[in-house]
Amino acid sequence: MSTHGASLLTQAPKVFFIAIALAGCASDIMKNYVGQPVESVVLDCGPPTAIVDLGQGERAYQWRKVSTSAVSGTSSGEVRETKHGTVYEETETPGYIERQECFYTFYARASGGRWFITNFRQPKLECE
Repeated sequence: MSTHGASLLTQAPKVFFIAIALAGCASDIMKNYVGQPVESVVLDCGPPTAIVDLGQGERAYQWRKVSTSAVSGTSSGEVRETKHGTVYEETETPGYIERQECFYTFYARASGGRWFITNFRQPKLECE
């Protein structure tokens, strides 16, 4: 494989997942692959992270995406009058890193020496 081809394969998953985000629902994109050869998904998304042989000429191809985002902390304050004078009370909520793991699974059947997508598993709601 050429260096250019390898570069495209490393960029493809990013493009696929950006397309999912822009389209809104992963399932809408995934259903477009039904009837297509597995190579179509590989060309768009890169190599799968897992291939499971289900027997009787069927396989599951799975892609995994992990995304992280930083959730900022907050700080708020309130001035209160007490019998000892004016007091400023501050409340802080720390920030944190949010991690989301999503799996996108296609089912395929062998036909004529190639594998064709027959169905897919609905991703969990937060991955749509």
